[in-house]
Parts: sequence; structure tokens; C-alpha cells
Amino acid sequence: MEHVAPRRLVTVTGGPVRVPDPDRLTHLQFRRFAGCPVCNLHLRSFVTRQRDVEAAGVHEVVLFHSTVADLRPHVADLPFDVVADPEKALYREFGVESAPRALLHPKAWPAIVRAIAVALPDVVRKRKPAPRPESGRFGLPADFLIAPDGRVLASHHGTHVYDQWSVDELLNLLPVKENKP
Repeated sequence: MEHVAPRRLVTVTGGPVRVPDPDRLTHLQFRRFAGCPVCNLHLRSFVTRQRDVEAAGVHEVVLFHSTVADLRPHVADLPFDVVADPEKALYREFGVESAPRALLHPKAWPAIVRAIAVALPDVVRKRKPAPRPESGRFGLPADFLIAPDGRVLASHHGTHVYDQWSVDELLNLLPVKENKP
């Protein structure tokens, strides 16, 4: 995909979000299902570095292939625009796949173990609901960096569940001319 047509999406809180953002770069993240421990581990790294991402002029938009109702308790504390796509329409449009290798790839295993160790205490103590992968466990992550005019500046389709851009990888992709607020 080389260009993203302008569209308005609706966040899990009911607010509108424009993709691409007409005023800044958009990092469009495709994640898995509501409560996915590996996705949450990754998103926490973006929460920790949110100031760096915002200072670079990047708008974070995160998609999950779950319903709004399933997502709300899992993403209420995220400072990003989160969008539900339970029919996976945007996943298909952007070529984001599902495959058993998402969980079976040996490079994914350390992240899976770490993510479960981090998530399990909250589920056991009923601070968070258990994950509900009704839309599939084998989703692969994907990342797109989109310019305000809709050009796709960079993209990455993951080969396993924890194969996505880190904050540093995202920031290193930013073109100097587009990185100025």
C-alpha cells in the first residue's frame, strides 16, 4: 500500500479520529484481540514513551479486531486513539494477516511468556478481564507510518506476534522534514 485515502474512524470512546491525520504523521498500529497480553506488553512501551512520540509529531492510532464492548475494559487507560475492527475490514484493506506462525514462531515465545507473567496477576485479582480472542488467536501485527497527505512512508507486517516496531524504530523512521511540529 502506497497511499491511504482519508477516512473518519470511530474510537472505542465514541470520538472521531481522522486517518491520516491532516496535521501530523500517523502511526497506525494493527494489534490482535481485546486483552491480548503480548499486544498490551508492546503498547505499554508506547505509553512509557508517549512524550517522545508526541514530541516527534506522531499521532498513535491502534486497531484491534475485537468489538468495542470487549475492548473498553482493556484499553480505558491507553492515551491513544483505539479503534475496534471486529469484521477485520481495515485488516484486509491493509493486508494484515493471521497465521499460526503468530504464536508458533520461536522468536515469539519469550515475549509470550513475559506478557502472560505481566498480565496474569491483574486477571487473577479481577482488575482486568481475561482476554477474549473470539476473533482469532493467530493475528499478526502490522505498523504503518502515514504522512498527512496519505502517503505511506514506511510499513511493517509482522512475522510473529511480537514482531512490530519499537518506539525507537518508529522514531528512527521519521523523515527530518516531516518530523518538525
